[in-house]
Amino acid sequence: MTRDRMNGIIIGILYIAAAVTSVIAVVFYQPILSEQWYMSVANGFQTKILLGVMNDFLLVVTAIGTAVMLFPYLRRWNEHIALGYLCFRFMEAVFIAIGLVSILGLLHLSTHYEADSLTREENLLTIGLMLQAFYRWTSMLGPNLMLGLNTIMYSYLLFRTGLVPKSLALFGMITAALVFIAGLLEMFGAVEPFSMTKGLIALPVGVYEMSLAVWLIVKGFHKQRLEKLKVN
Repeated sequence: MTRDRMNGIIIGILYIAAAVTSVIAVVFYQPILSEQWYMSVANGFQTKILLGVMNDFLLVVTAIGTAVMLFPYLRRWNEHIALGYLCFRFMEAVFIAIGLVSILGLLHLSTHYEADSLTREENLLTIGLMLQAFYRWTSMLGPNLMLGLNTIMYSYLLFRTGLVPKSLALFGMITAALVFIAGLLEMFGAVEPFSMTKGLIALPVGVYEMSLAVWLIVKGFHKQRLEKLKVN
């Protein structure tokens, strides 16, 4: 097995891992993002939330991993766009990491919640609402806007290089625009952060990433196109 073939498999696995960990994190965060977030520890959700944090951490690792592994192939066509992809992918990972810290802050407040102190309760609730809003903003900026920008960049380069089927790369550019639009709609209050409407708009980018992952694992990069890029 050639190094390029192995790299394609690794990139595919990283994309799948990113999708799986992102979904698990969102599901496990539900108690700490609810209106009764301050009761998360008392209700026994601490371990579940920490597992969500671990999955979010793995998401950061896989996001950076895909960027580092894919960049050497993309730069052969246009290094400037490839660098743009790399930067926006890293920014996506940074926003995810900042949101992760917000979750840990909420969990810490939940452990110190005291219902018998009204003043303390009001302070905790205010800080908690701020941290929840902080998490939602970072989720919108990272996995929506930054994801849309870096996806359209690397999909465009995959389209121009022909390293994967052009129809697949074109689908990627369309889904990138959709997830970016989903982020804008959330920013201006047209859709709720975790609403079905937003989910349906953003879902195609997940389908694209899974399709790309499967293609890279099963087929790998187009050999002739890859050899032509190496020559150039």
